[in-house]
Amino acid sequence: MKTRYIVLIAIVVIVGVAFYAAAYVVDETEQVVITQFGKVVGEPKTEPGLYFKVPFIQQPNYFLKNIQAWDGNPGQIPTRDKTYLWVDAFARWRIVDPVAFFRTVTDRFSAMKRLDDIINPAVRNAVTSHELIETVRTSNRSMTTLEGKDEAQRDIIKTGREKLNNMILKASQPKLDRFGIELIDVKMKRVNYVKKVRDSVYGRMIAERKQMAEKIRSEGQGEAKRIMGQKERDLLEIQSGAYRKAEEIKGDADAKATQIYADAYSVDPEYYSFTQSLDVYTQSLDKTSNLVLSTDSELLKYLKDFSGKTSN
Repeated sequence: MKTRYIVLIAIVVIVGVAFYAAAYVVDETEQVVITQFGKVVGEPKTEPGLYFKVPFIQQPNYFLKNIQAWDGNPGQIPTRDKTYLWVDAFARWRIVDPVAFFRTVTDRFSAMKRLDDIINPAVRNAVTSHELIETVRTSNRSMTTLEGKDEAQRDIIKTGREKLNNMILKASQPKLDRFGIELIDVKMKRVNYVKKVRDSVYGRMIAERKQMAEKIRSEGQGEAKRIMGQKERDLLEIQSGAYRKAEEIKGDADAKATQIYADAYSVDPEYYSFTQSLDVYTQSLDKTSNLVLSTDSELLKYLKDFSGKTSN
């Protein structure tokens, strides 16, 4: 009886182990290829769920079903017009035929090597067969300058960057079909000058900006001088008008004063002569003055009259 229980337990264990070894689960992001002694058997399992295989003989090989990324190694590539660029590209791909993928590249690491060998030359061929402007721009739209004005594009683009990306995709896909790989998208994510050319371009840009700054500064200085000159002219015009007006007022005042004096002095000419002589005495004589004059001098006229009246 005891032996029967042991045998039953052993059978249950063996069945459990066999079931565990035979069952496998496929995730929604995976696809599985079953191999037997290294050869593919049956159809690949691409739908998620629980599946069974021959235990210990057949092996499941898992591959991702979702979209995967490829990032190329950036490098120097010359354009058709002999300008060296630093180009960095990326791509998105997925496994659409897991059986072909298993038979050719086996794993993801080998697939990435194949993508390197196929996409990198396609990128190089696309860049070297076109001029720089084709790699940089996509359309012939006008560009806005620093002054805010739209400037017409001088170099006409026939292909453009977007079409170059499509050319790389079309050139690469046929070579990847036998690996069971679908190339979804290829883009040049960064295009830049190599350091030597970049330094030269930056130097030219700096020189252009300095030249533009000098032009703006010169125009500003010219406008400032024009404003200062206009201010000086306006100031001189105002001063000239004010001086003319002041002189006219002074002339009118002097004329009126002269007229008043003439009217006053015409009433008594002798009094006018007397006051004028007193002014001369005041301005010409002081306590230290010595004069030698003849007795009939006009200057002594009022002094003699004054002294004669005093003696009387």
